[in-house]
Amino acid sequence: MPTYAHAYIEQVRQKLISLSRWSKVMLMVATDCMALPACLFVAMLLRLDSYGRATQYGLAPYIVVTALTIGAFLLSGLYRAVIRFIDLPLLRSAGIGLAAVVFFAYSATFSFNEQPFPRGVIVVYWFTAFSYVVASRLFIRSFLRHNRRRYECMRNDVAIYGAGEAGAQLAQALRTSDQYRAVCFFDDKAALANTNVAGLKVYHKAQMARILQQMHIGLVILAMPSASPERRREIMLLLREHGVAVKTLQGLLELADDKISAKSIREIRIEDLLGRAPVPPRVDLLAKCIQSKNVLVTGAGGSIGSELCRQIMSLAPAELHLLDHCEYALYTIKQELKQRFPNARICAHLGSVCDAKLVAHILHAGEIRTIYHAAAYKHVPLVEANMTEGIRNNIMGARVIAEAAAHSQVETCVLISTDKAVRPTNIMGASKRVAELIFQAIASRPGIKTVFSMVRFGNVLGSSGSVVPLFQQQIEQGGPITITHPDIVRYFMLIPEAAQLVIQAGAMASGGEVFVLDMGKPVKILDLARTMIEMSGLTEKSESNPYGDIEIKVVGLRPGEKLYEELLIGNDVTPSSHPRIMCTTERFLAEPVLNKAIDALLAACSTRVPEIVKASMRHIVQEYNPESCVGDSARSAPETIAIAGGFGKLRPVANGERQSPEANEEAGIAASSFNAANPSVRQMRTSTPI
Repeated sequence: MPTYAHAYIEQVRQKLISLSRWSKVMLMVATDCMALPACLFVAMLLRLDSYGRATQYGLAPYIVVTALTIGAFLLSGLYRAVIRFIDLPLLRSAGIGLAAVVFFAYSATFSFNEQPFPRGVIVVYWFTAFSYVVASRLFIRSFLRHNRRRYECMRNDVAIYGAGEAGAQLAQALRTSDQYRAVCFFDDKAALANTNVAGLKVYHKAQMARILQQMHIGLVILAMPSASPERRREIMLLLREHGVAVKTLQGLLELADDKISAKSIREIRIEDLLGRAPVPPRVDLLAKCIQSKNVLVTGAGGSIGSELCRQIMSLAPAELHLLDHCEYALYTIKQELKQRFPNARICAHLGSVCDAKLVAHILHAGEIRTIYHAAAYKHVPLVEANMTEGIRNNIMGARVIAEAAAHSQVETCVLISTDKAVRPTNIMGASKRVAELIFQAIASRPGIKTVFSMVRFGNVLGSSGSVVPLFQQQIEQGGPITITHPDIVRYFMLIPEAAQLVIQAGAMASGGEVFVLDMGKPVKILDLARTMIEMSGLTEKSESNPYGDIEIKVVGLRPGEKLYEELLIGNDVTPSSHPRIMCTTERFLAEPVLNKAIDALLAACSTRVPEIVKASMRHIVQEYNPESCVGDSARSAPETIAIAGGFGKLRPVANGERQSPEANEEAGIAASSFNAANPSVRQMRTSTPI
């Protein structure tokens, strides 16, 4: 076709699109007023087989039937539809309206006495008129959309993974999208291979690599909203191995009753890699320790503490007290809560949990009924490099809070712990295990009125110091992303999950339990890094792709870091009242023995000699084993200290440098009482979710 013809057609198309809505309706009605009588005439010719007989009834039937049909189309909404986006349900409604016209006209023919009208014509008219309506609307829709073809090169050719109902609806919706063009399906079911769904061919997942390359597909949309989180995670990792970007259709809860469209497609979120569904809270447990009570949150400005505050405020406490030693963090969370809950009673206290007088004053003056102890130093390398400060904050803070809670007869006191407390290889994890032991020991006091419990969970997505914000920062800076080991894995949970678990733990506890969430399968950090690169619209720079955007660099395990984190110490697992939280059996120390051991540990800290501190810690936390870590510090340590017969006997084995006799004597004297009483270690039933 000549260029001027293309230009003329394009002018007509743009003119039609630019018409006012009223003009478009009038144009459609006028066209139908001419076409519908022709449909009736064709029906007469088909039924009567004679031009003369078809014209003998005059104009009256044509006028009446056309008027009735136009009225039916108005009622069905056909003229309110935008032709470019008309769909089959609307055409179906028009067909039903047309059938009603046929039925009425067919019934009316019984009133003709003279020159009876052939009733079969009315039935044939339904077929001819409906064919005209469908064909004309689809033709106009195609004509008006034809100018979109010039944008085809700008649309992304995508494949849809999942040839079910959601995938079929998505394929239909993408036909009107300026951004995506669906070219095929992939599916797990071999029975669907080489079939056709929504006009697209379905390929089995085994053919994926070949088809992706042949069709130059750079994006696959996962359309399996009802699939389990584990299955969705497996598919996402599989697709990434083929070097394509992945997006997903919203889940069932996100979609709700909304119709699937191109807007239903979203980016892969970090939580999609959890490989499990978020753990729903038990509503009856959330408000039990909070509603109409005075609540204290320590470490209120931190990631977990601040989320705890948000959820606590939504449960209508009588008064919320915030304690944090960081002025800015305390100010930020208080301002946020005041803005969201302007009528709430919120008291902010600036200070340390190690300040026993301050804590006692807050509990007494604030008439605190529930405590959530989230204050702690948690960054493994920093605490490893600053052992004394980490131990004093994490252990002394827990001791101060627990003693004050027991003295003030607080109803509920919950400690936020970590999976690093299980068979710890670093001081941070060991100090949190000691904090657990403190809570367990005080909970075992005869006649104790406060219900003490502990919550143990893994890494929290998006919390300060976690890998997610670190990777985001490294990507923004152009890389590289640094990971410590290609095989390192971690358990992850969402911040709201963590806060809800803490709140529910206080409600379920009877005294001395350790609660652990069922966190599903651990996530490989290397996979997490690669997914975040893809989510940023970038590519990984590697030997196979030297022109990529972001490099992933392995830097070696950090001091005190291990490849695999654990959630349990013992193997005696029993269920709790929550389906995703369970119990286990773990040892704890009798309170007199524990107090002597902690005093010895604090005395060791005063020497500021790492080997003495570690040796003292090992006498409290028997599972603590820094030598099991294969990080850089373990490989490059200038000397190894062998412990033989207690704190006072330190033997350097790698070089001739000895610790001072005064330091050895001080640590040995402080520890002697603990060594003598060590057989008093006993067992206690504790609750742990897995």
